[in-house]
Amino acid sequence: MTTDRSVPKAGGEPPAADPSAQYLTFTLGTEVFAMNIRTVREIIQYGPMTTLPLMPDFVRGVINLRGSVVPVIDLQARFGRPAAEVGKKTCIVIFDSLRQDERVELGLLVDAVSEVIDIAVAEIEPPPNFGTAVRRDFIRGMGKVGKRFVVILEPDKAFDLGEMAELCESAQEAVTA
Repeated sequence: MTTDRSVPKAGGEPPAADPSAQYLTFTLGTEVFAMNIRTVREIIQYGPMTTLPLMPDFVRGVINLRGSVVPVIDLQARFGRPAAEVGKKTCIVIFDSLRQDERVELGLLVDAVSEVIDIAVAEIEPPPNFGTAVRRDFIRGMGKVGKRFVVILEPDKAFDLGEMAELCESAQEAVTA
């Protein structure tokens, strides 16, 4: 998997190389988020999903994607909010995540996909120290797009498979206790 590390991390300076990168933008309610397009495999329509018992609320279920089992993460629930309502524009963004240097496909349930945009490295600020509804380590940076900011997610942190597995184990232990 290729991950673009050219945007600044919290407190870091942007590297001189790669003056801009492309990001897929999507919405959750009225908020706009983005992911580096290099991690995105495809976007599919919301469809039938198999729910799994004893999973945390943010694991919506699994889908069959050309014979592969792909877990679908409800981004609203992952951020500690109520589960997403499925609407006409709801879709699943299939992206690559890393676990122990192994590529794993995950699906991300979002309200709607917006567009692919270019954001110059110079237009990306570090995550804010306060006032965000998303854990700071989930955010790669805040991209300035016109007069607004787009929250650029850090998928390897926001969808850390090790952390999500621990949450699944905790959910199972709570049920059996």
